[in-house]
Amino acid sequence: MEHLKYPIGKFDNEKQFSFDDRLSAIAVLKELPNQLYEISKSFNEDLLETRYRPEGWTGRQVFHHIADSHTNLFVRLKCALTEENPTIKGYDEALWSELSDAKLDIRPSLLFIDGLHARLVNIFENMTVADYEKTYFHNGYNRTYVLRNVLQLYKWHSLHHLEHLKIILNA
Repeated sequence: MEHLKYPIGKFDNEKQFSFDDRLSAIAVLKELPNQLYEISKSFNEDLLETRYRPEGWTGRQVFHHIADSHTNLFVRLKCALTEENPTIKGYDEALWSELSDAKLDIRPSLLFIDGLHARLVNIFENMTVADYEKTYFHNGYNRTYVLRNVLQLYKWHSLHHLEHLKIILNA
């Protein structure tokens, strides 16, 4: 079951990434909207309601979750770049995935991710070395995050959920 939950493995929160590691992660964020559009062409209504593992999310919920999660990244990133180690609030992903908008067609989320990632990529590409060292404090995890590592976390997050969608298609 663990391989279905974490098909590319768990993210290593202890690993420290360098400024030079940013390029491959930015490339993943830049390409994610296209990859989601492409994979979505293979989803019909039945597949959108298929779970990638027992008690996991449906394909529909995964598409919407990416939009939700990366929206939180956008807000956290902007706060960290404009405030001194801001405290950010977590959110309950599971409860968000049960709200009415998580039952909508996936097209609004695909469009949203496309625009959101254009903005995210622009910010990440234009950050300085000093910007990548800025931090935010996550009160839900009681942990400080450095932006150079946050970028890598969302590279992982993007690939992680792309694999979940591929699992559904190959089931």
